Parts: sequence; C-alpha cells; structure tokens
Amino acid sequence: MVRDEVTERAFVVLPTLSADGARNARFSRDPAQRLAETVGLTEAIGLRVEGSMLVKLERPHARAYVGTGKVEELRSLIDAHHVSLVIFDEALSPVQQRNLEQSWQVKVLDRIGLILEIFGRRAKTREGRLQVELAHLEYQRSRLVRSWTHLGRQRGGFGFLGGPGETQIESDRRNLRERIGRIKIQIEEVRSKRRMHRSRRRRSDFRSVALVGYTNAGKSTLFNRLTGAHVESSPMLFATLDPTVRSLWLPHGTKAVLSDTVGFISDLPTTLVAAFRATLEEVTQSDLVLHVRDIANSETESQREDVRIVLRQIGLEPDDGERFLEVWNKVDQLDLDARSALYKKAARPPGAPQVFVLSAQSGSGVDALRGGIEKRLIQGRRIVRVFLDPAASDAVSWLYSNAEVLESHAEAGRLVLSARMQEGMYEIFSNKFPGPEADFSEEGRGGEAAE
Repeated sequence: MVRDEVTERAFVVLPTLSADGARNARFSRDPAQRLAETVGLTEAIGLRVEGSMLVKLERPHARAYVGTGKVEELRSLIDAHHVSLVIFDEALSPVQQRNLEQSWQVKVLDRIGLILEIFGRRAKTREGRLQVELAHLEYQRSRLVRSWTHLGRQRGGFGFLGGPGETQIESDRRNLRERIGRIKIQIEEVRSKRRMHRSRRRRSDFRSVALVGYTNAGKSTLFNRLTGAHVESSPMLFATLDPTVRSLWLPHGTKAVLSDTVGFISDLPTTLVAAFRATLEEVTQSDLVLHVRDIANSETESQREDVRIVLRQIGLEPDDGERFLEVWNKVDQLDLDARSALYKKAARPPGAPQVFVLSAQSGSGVDALRGGIEKRLIQGRRIVRVFLDPAASDAVSWLYSNAEVLESHAEAGRLVLSARMQEGMYEIFSNKFPGPEADFSEEGRGGEAAE
C-alpha cells in the first residue's frame, strides 16, 4: 500500500460509549473495526501508529471527553510509546482539545482534524484545494486560533501538521473571515463553471451518471473499468478526492458521462460536506446515481447507512428507486458459499429495487451493470427517424449536438438519421427546422435497446 513518508509517531485513542450514552450510528459498530479504520486513516497520511487504546465511557466528560483517571492512564501509555501526536477519534471541543494537549504535552488531533488533514493531502487540483481549505478555515473559526502554534511544524498540509514557510491561520479573526469570504467567491466561480459544463452536456442530450460510496469501496476501480480511464485506484483510504468525469459508452450505443466522486465516511464533518458542495453537485445533478458498496466488508451495512446520511445532507433521497442503483462490489473477495448466498439475496422479486453484484477488479458482472445503466437512462425517451435533404447541414449539426444519433445513412436521395431524444426535443427540432419528415419507434419506456 502506498503511503506518505513517515515522519511522526502517533497513538490512537478510540472512545466507545455505552448503549445508553451512544449518540449516533457509528457507536453501534464493532469497536475493533472502528479502531482499525482509524488506524488506517492515521497511516494514510504517513503517521506511524505506535499504539492504540479503546476507552469505554458511560458518557463524554466536559473537561477532556474522558475522565481524569483515563487521562492519567493514557498519559503513561503515550509517554511509554514516545509519540508526539495523539489521534483522538471523536470530535473534541476547543476546550477539551486544549486540556488534553496540556495534560499529555503532545499535539492532539480529533477525528474532524484528521479527516481534514487527509483531504488536504489528497487534493491535487485548485478546486479540491480550495474546498479543503474552506473546510479547514471554517473548522478553525470555532477553535482557539493559536492553540497549536507552540508545536513544531515539519510537514505539508493545511495547518494541522504543516511545515515551515507554509501559510498559517491568521491570528486576526477579521482576516480569517475575509479569507473565508475570498475562498467562497472562488468556489462559486468553480460552481459556475461546473454548471456551464453540465448545461452543455444537457444540450448535447448526454445523460449523467455519478458514483458514490464509502471510501475504499472500489469506485475508482469501477470507474476505470466502465470508462477505460486510468484514474488512481488503490486500497488507500481517500485515494480519490478530486472529481473526474469521463465518457461512458453503453451496450447499444448510448453515450453518457460518468463522474467519480470523493468517498464518504462515518461522521463526515459537516464543514467538509458544505465545502465540497460544488463537487457534490455532480451527484445531485446526475440522472442516475450508483451507490457502490464493498459487499465483502463486515461493516458493509453500517457503511451503507453512512453514505445514505451524507446523501440526505446534500438533498438526495437514497430510497428513490428511479434514480439510484445499488452496486455490490468486491464479490470476488468472498468464498464460494458466501458468494452463492449473496447472489440469492440479490435476486429481488419484480418491483423491488434492483442491485448488481460484481467485481470491478476482475470485470465479472460489469457488463450486466452497463446494460442496467442503459436501460435506466433511456426510460422515457423515444427514437426518431428523420429524413433530411443532404444539404441540411444545420439540422444535421443540431441533431448531433442535441440528441443521441444512433445511425446515419443515405436512402432514396435523402439523408436518414435515427436519433434517441428526450420527450419534447423533437418538437424543438421541428420548430427550428420545419419541413423534414419523421417517424417514431415504439421504444417509449426504454425496452428493447437495453434488453
């Protein structure tokens, strides 16, 4: 697994609340799985995890989240492991964070700070870095602005583990607000450009498909398999951060555009969801959303719910069966008995939401998914055969730009184009170019082209 260069030693603390004290779905997960995920997140930015500990609590304590006895017990472990950083896998208040740092005499990074740091490392484009920086600044806005500046900075990032010479959060809160304002303006420019690109695709009658899923569910591998692209795909958490859009050709000639988006995770910071709204608009504006699941992961059901929570935060209803398809990926990682049981589970009765079982890595099941995507996308469309004068270049150009031309040939001195288009598009065409004859197929709801 590819990692950043190791330069710092860390200790991971995972609080686990009792059933009475649990506040969200993440606490219902297996603590060992949660701890393994947090260790993976920590290692994803090149930190060497020297030790970890589960801390059982009835409820969070106001002063330091954990009680005084646990603070002292953890201090002994931290000293014994000679670490300079503690990852505390829960959102801490500024006071709790400061008190823990003073008690342990090391830097403390809570779950939100850790995820923001990872995103800061992964963002490669100007858009991605702007969105991460906005999330970081909004997060810092509620903190003690200079609470961490006494700690040595040796690395890149967005201020949590940064190095000499990098821009630090200004101590002046007025400057902080001004910087947030400037970044929001720049992000709005990005949103405007994305809207323009989507508008062009709409005018070209290209349907749009977006991939969503928990981090490391295999979205980028599936994206590459479907489009022939070479987007980075690896078992590293959050390997993909910046959105990617490529053409997607479907079995019967339908062309769509496919978007690969950032992976979700449990307790994804709301500041990050808000900052990435420009990117996530690729999902909200898509005609079809594929929810990719790592079906071999023991936490797949909890991960599914985490994704659904974020989808609702950005204004989507994941139970919309007309817009969502569920993809059960990594079936190749299951043994034969588990695989057989999974296929039986996926065989839904008529009218139930359809799921697709596949391995993006091997390609097994991907062709069936292609057909399912096409069948869903052409619902409500019709095929029109238009008979044109060969000299009608403007009409031909309009059809190629605004519809999906399936076939073109000469017949009895005329040019015949077969095109699939949305309801109402032919009326627009006929008003703009009166005169050409046309006939319509009975494709109607999508049937034969996707069978």
